[in-house]
Amino acid sequence: MKWSEISIHTTHEAVEAISNILHEAGAGGVVIEDPFDLTKERDTSFGEIYQLNPDDYPEEGVIIKAYLPVNSFLGETVNEIKQAINNLMLYDIDLGKNSITISEVNEEEWATAWKKYYNPVKISEKFTIVPTWETYEPVSSDELIIELDPGMAFGTGTHPTTVMCIQALEKCVQQNDTVIDVGTGSGILSIAAAMLGAKSVKALDLDPVAVDSAKLNVKLNKVQNVVSVSQNNLLDNIKEPVNIIVANILAEIILRFIDDAYRLLEKDGFFITSGIIQAKKQEVKDGLIRAGFIIEETLVMEDWVAFIARKE
Repeated sequence: MKWSEISIHTTHEAVEAISNILHEAGAGGVVIEDPFDLTKERDTSFGEIYQLNPDDYPEEGVIIKAYLPVNSFLGETVNEIKQAINNLMLYDIDLGKNSITISEVNEEEWATAWKKYYNPVKISEKFTIVPTWETYEPVSSDELIIELDPGMAFGTGTHPTTVMCIQALEKCVQQNDTVIDVGTGSGILSIAAAMLGAKSVKALDLDPVAVDSAKLNVKLNKVQNVVSVSQNNLLDNIKEPVNIIVANILAEIILRFIDDAYRLLEKDGFFITSGIIQAKKQEVKDGLIRAGFIIEETLVMEDWVAFIARKE
């Protein structure tokens, strides 16, 4: 099926009225690209890392997008939308640029277009991330392949925070180690730990969508005998000591369970923390040291920081 994307560059003042016009014209929903989204506070109850591309947003005003099916009366529908928007000026609503563009999108292409940007990527000395729909031949015999299908909910495993965590796991995981992955998301770090020789990995996440996604990826990579995935808030109610705890999660969330991580780690165990922006680097470092950790290594990639901390 073919769809027509109608894009209107307008003002914040006109968003509600134009959205209503689009709904009445048959659009199932609207997308609002507002530069305010680049700086606003977001819900971090699940510890997500948000990363938006400023190039996708207008410098001023907002862009409203909607999708209409391509049919014999599409032209009339678009003209009616334009007329209805122009009529808003009669009610002293500022329309700003009021520029309207139309483009055609194939439904099949729309649903899968993002996949063309996701190719096999070597992210560390040992690991290569491969999307499930790609055929990939290992370059070397000791290369470790993680197959991942991010779907629409999770990233591709190539974000700097994830890459640094996997590089840290390569340095820290020993055969038969026990590991906890806090805020597992897609499960990629748990899968990596299992492939590196851990004998058991607990993958924990508060978000039920993440739990389902991680379970699928764990099975896809055939490590379900090592990795158990469950819904849990950080380290609440976890009592069994482990060798490694890894958390790729927001700095504010890390600070909440540093003491719990220290308590649960065996002597000489490692706490790997990532998802830390440069502005929060010192705060997290101070929290780790205050809890009793020794900072073994600090990793930096782009604007992100990760720590490998050891319990004496």
